[in-house]
Amino acid sequence: MISVQTQDFNIAEEYLELRERAGDAGAIVTFTGLVREIYDHGNPGAEKIQALTLEHYPGMTEKALQSIVDAANEKWVLLSTRVIHRVGSLEPSDQIVFVGTASAHRQNAFDATRFIMDYLKSEAPFWKKQSTEEGEEWIESRQSDAEALETWQEP
Repeated sequence: MISVQTQDFNIAEEYLELRERAGDAGAIVTFTGLVREIYDHGNPGAEKIQALTLEHYPGMTEKALQSIVDAANEKWVLLSTRVIHRVGSLEPSDQIVFVGTASAHRQNAFDATRFIMDYLKSEAPFWKKQSTEEGEEWIESRQSDAEALETWQEP
């Protein structure tokens, strides 16, 4: 199940719903991403972010997210999945993404959650613009995100 939404989400409620849908799961793994106050921690002069705005194309984005979830379900036996990605204007420390997977075995749940997040970061059609005191700028993809995808490529 996937959602692209402006409203915040409740991690506890999402976990309970995931657990209920999964039935006899042996493991549930969740990941929650937050808007950082400083985007580039490696840069000592990095400015504090006032807002992060995420844009998307409705319909196209949901289809892409479902494709990522489907790919995870092809690689691992999953009993249930849940992906929420927020759009609109968010502030530092706001929740931005939730990924949850349930499986009979923990390794499947861990791997599938990481796989989904890696693909969300690089392949999902979201456009991010950060606002600081100095102005606004679009955020480019990071090399580390592309490298994370390489770990999932079949030899």
